[in-house]
Amino acid sequence: MSRALTEARGWIGTPYRHQGSARGAGADCLGLLRGVWRALYGAEPEAVPAYTPDWSEPARDERLWSAARRHLIDKPLGQAAPGDVILFRMRAGGVAKHLGVQGETGPHPTFVHAYWGHGVVESPLTGPWARRIVARFAFP
Repeated sequence: MSRALTEARGWIGTPYRHQGSARGAGADCLGLLRGVWRALYGAEPEAVPAYTPDWSEPARDERLWSAARRHLIDKPLGQAAPGDVILFRMRAGGVAKHLGVQGETGPHPTFVHAYWGHGVVESPLTGPWARRIVARFAFP
């Protein structure tokens, strides 16, 4: 199992908190990824500015996708591996604003993510979720 996935699974049960990034205390999807990064590499690669829950949707700015490209390694969508970072577009025409860490692959794929109303959970990567994936990355 990848170190990134092991770390992400250690956050399961952390409550959802917008802009949070504290294992056990509160995290959103970006906060979960920030925590995994810190566990793997130490300091975060850049300061994260304050952000609203709509993730710059009114401006149509793909801020999250751009940041992922600066610090992670692009992968083809079809090459899923445990520990990959997956980026989702939550609605057609919206900006990509949800992140998760690939868990299981194969016939019963999963991903770990922080989800409003649920906290950090490992969810089945069902068809409705899989159709929302717009990018896949590996940690460097």
